[in-house]
Amino acid sequence: MKAQLLTMTTPDGPFTIIARDGVVLASGWTADPRDLTGQIHPELLPDAYEAVEHLGAISAAVDAFYAGNPAPAMSVPVLQKSGPFRAHAWDVLRTVSPGAPVTYTEYAELSGNAKAVRAAASACAFNAAALFVPCHRVVRTDGTMGGFRWGLRIKESLLAREKQGLAAG
Repeated sequence: MKAQLLTMTTPDGPFTIIARDGVVLASGWTADPRDLTGQIHPELLPDAYEAVEHLGAISAAVDAFYAGNPAPAMSVPVLQKSGPFRAHAWDVLRTVSPGAPVTYTEYAELSGNAKAVRAAASACAFNAAALFVPCHRVVRTDGTMGGFRWGLRIKESLLAREKQGLAAG
């Protein structure tokens, strides 16, 4: 199966998206698609890639996010594959309000198992579709950033951008 590949310029650096038929398979702040392919489940991994100039609603959602409107990114279809808890946890991430991050403990509770804090953190770590599944909205219990695959500078920028958008809106 062939997938589309697009690298966009954002204030946080290059943002690459791998998509198929309007559905995001992987995305992140890198110009090298090889940084993304390891996160795609083997059953979903494309055989070939076609570089494109635009991805329709997907590109528009990234532009909207950086223009101060994170909502469209939550409507972009995403395809990730894992076990039931992780798959559900990824869906739950899309319901966390922009500008109102939750702790890993709160995220575990929202995902239906308050004791599954490590599993919730693992869902963030293995999330292939950064921005569209906003794992950047999860922080440590003490309010510090915790980890982020694309670097803490980008996580801080994304959270600040969302908070600023809330204040402006």
